[in-house]
Amino acid sequence: MSTIQFTSDQIRPVKSNAAPGGVFSTRNASKTSSLGEKYHTKQGHVEEGGNLKQEGDIKHKQVFGGWLLLWLAYQATGVIYGDIGTSPLYVYSSTFSDNPSYDDLLGALSLIIWTLTLIVSVKYVFIVLQADDEGEGGTFALYTLLSRYANITKRDPKEESMVKMERYLSTDLKASERTVRTGLEHSRFGKAALKVAGVLGVSLIMSDGVLTPAQSVLGAIQGLEVVDPNISSSTIIGSSCGILVFLFLIQPFGITKIGSIFAPIIIIWLSFNAGFGIYNLVWYDHSVLKAFSPYFAGAYLVRNQTDGWKSLGGILLAFTGVEAMFADLGAFSMRAVQLSWMCFTFPCLLLAYIGQAAYISVNPEAYSNPFFNSVPPGMLYPSLVIAILAAIVASQAMITSTFQLLSQIMKLSYFPQIKMVHTSKIFHGQVYIPFANWLLMIGTVIVTAVYNNTTSLGNAYGVCVIMVTFITTCMVTLVALLVWRLNPFLVLFGFLVFGALDGAYLSSALLKVPQGAWFTLALAVFLSSIFILWRFGKEQQWAAEASDRFQPSHLVTTGADGQLQLTSAFGGNRVTHIRGFGIFFDKAGDMTPTVFIQFLSKFLATPDLMVFFHLRPLSTPSVASDNRYTVTRTIIPNCYRLIIRHGYTDEVVTADLSLLVLEQLRNFIIREGASNAPLVQAPSEKAPDGASSTDSSEEGRDDGVAARLADVQRAYETQVMYIMGKEQMRIKWQTGIVRRVVLSTFLWLRDNTRSKMASMKINPDQLVEVGFVKDV
Repeated sequence: MSTIQFTSDQIRPVKSNAAPGGVFSTRNASKTSSLGEKYHTKQGHVEEGGNLKQEGDIKHKQVFGGWLLLWLAYQATGVIYGDIGTSPLYVYSSTFSDNPSYDDLLGALSLIIWTLTLIVSVKYVFIVLQADDEGEGGTFALYTLLSRYANITKRDPKEESMVKMERYLSTDLKASERTVRTGLEHSRFGKAALKVAGVLGVSLIMSDGVLTPAQSVLGAIQGLEVVDPNISSSTIIGSSCGILVFLFLIQPFGITKIGSIFAPIIIIWLSFNAGFGIYNLVWYDHSVLKAFSPYFAGAYLVRNQTDGWKSLGGILLAFTGVEAMFADLGAFSMRAVQLSWMCFTFPCLLLAYIGQAAYISVNPEAYSNPFFNSVPPGMLYPSLVIAILAAIVASQAMITSTFQLLSQIMKLSYFPQIKMVHTSKIFHGQVYIPFANWLLMIGTVIVTAVYNNTTSLGNAYGVCVIMVTFITTCMVTLVALLVWRLNPFLVLFGFLVFGALDGAYLSSALLKVPQGAWFTLALAVFLSSIFILWRFGKEQQWAAEASDRFQPSHLVTTGADGQLQLTSAFGGNRVTHIRGFGIFFDKAGDMTPTVFIQFLSKFLATPDLMVFFHLRPLSTPSVASDNRYTVTRTIIPNCYRLIIRHGYTDEVVTADLSLLVLEQLRNFIIREGASNAPLVQAPSEKAPDGASSTDSSEEGRDDGVAARLADVQRAYETQVMYIMGKEQMRIKWQTGIVRRVVLSTFLWLRDNTRSKMASMKINPDQLVEVGFVKDV
């Protein structure tokens, strides 16, 4: 292998005068990149038809085992099950309005047992959790998963190449599956309905995220009335608001820390429930175990008819919080959720409800406060303390769900890109969103102050949950057909069973709409409108930008005299040169950057040396140095493309961007020169006397590489220019009033949420902003 040598005046170190601003990991700031780094290079002009995507650019779900899995299951217990775990406090009191008969008690218990078994354990834990989108859960993850197996949505052209499409060939599908997929892909109504269903599911959970903390914390503080019946309403509301503020203040610590702290509270709480259940079952009436027969559930509904159907709105509270199992999946994992539910939470809840029923069968009046009335002697005050703590913790499930779901809709352009913080280097899906946290805190405090008590809040509680479970049933049915390709008759049977269960509870829960549930539904509709409005605006923006999506060869060509000029499509003018080193910021990382198109069209000039610079964030803590940089040459002379991949713990803005770009460019030229064929002398040419053909070739190649490096150095020393695009959107004339209002709202949101150039800390003397306008 030849050695490339340089004289001291050909290439030398440069101290950049740029202000701080660059992109690389501060962990390796003291190390210079070695020539052994992995560069993705090809011979010639790799941009035309080249693929700059790596396997690591696409997100893959994490799989855990051993102690990490047990740790995740432990965290999941503290975060997910606070809501569903505190339901024994009020299910029986919400179901009955008077002392229940023994038969009605058995019927209600049977309904609780089989609802927890069928809806939570069978449907959610063993079926729905399987329908994740690379580890992410929730209705929007279902929509995203379906969109990778069927053409049902538009995508940002700049990010389309980063999506892993897995659409089956038509020949691989059964006739029924083909019919369903074709019907969805060709139906505007079907695609719109799926979009609305996915977004509405997210909005309903976020609405619950406002209501649940207020309900749980207010209910916990009202529990102090057991000790002091004279406690004032203002004290209860003030204390509740103070606890809520504290709860949101600790969210920046992250799910791992919060879950690890909250888990002991939920574990002790559920253990109390299980222990009390066994005690009551032994000491009072073990005959309630007959409720495991579904006959008693059916007999209860038949006997009570309309009243029995209405009471489903109370039994529904036994599984409020089940939606958090799936929504929080990205923060944990399927196996962690399954393990924590089946091995601990589910048995504890069954024993809690069975034990309370055993006590109520002997003391029917105890239904009004089932948990505290059935506490064994001497355990009232310890139970009160842990119940209050558990009720406070219960709100964490929905807070975490809000963060997880908002991160999903931002990825698919249904919400502006606001700040999102990854809180764990081990569990990549655990995130915290400051804006959502503070907005949620304000909302819950207002709801607590306005509603005053849990009775009025309870009327608004539960409707969102059952609507989400019904939407989930419908979307998982499509996943079973189009993704899992299960037998259509098996899928239909599952849909009828679970759809009927969801439908029965949903119809009963809708009776609560006039009494308070209208608030959460109205909030969900408002949030859905914001998400769909933003998505509509983005689609119009993509359509306006579509004219700028082409390869560099469509923009420039080389004339007969060897000089660079625009193609005939852009006027055919000759391109002049600007002395210096130009770094063009590229959002997409492929094709021709819009800012370069606008710069060249306006000034008919290019810098001596150009770099299309693209940052590609990945969902990992850090990117190894040998995979971080990809340098390629474009078809444009003296123009390169640099893609830098970085993780969420890598420092994005650091010491000197231009020096980093220069270093990567120099390394690429050296690597390319070492691997290319001779640059000067052709193999057929005769070597001079006394020199071999190989030696002459190596010398010519070395001289060629040295000359290119010297050109790069000269351009860098002359001046460095950071060239960024500043796109403005303008609504077309003669646009209808409704469309104009919608687009005006989108543009207002866009202008107030877009990132500011000042945040990159680039020397303003080196910054060139190229403004341009697109009509939408």
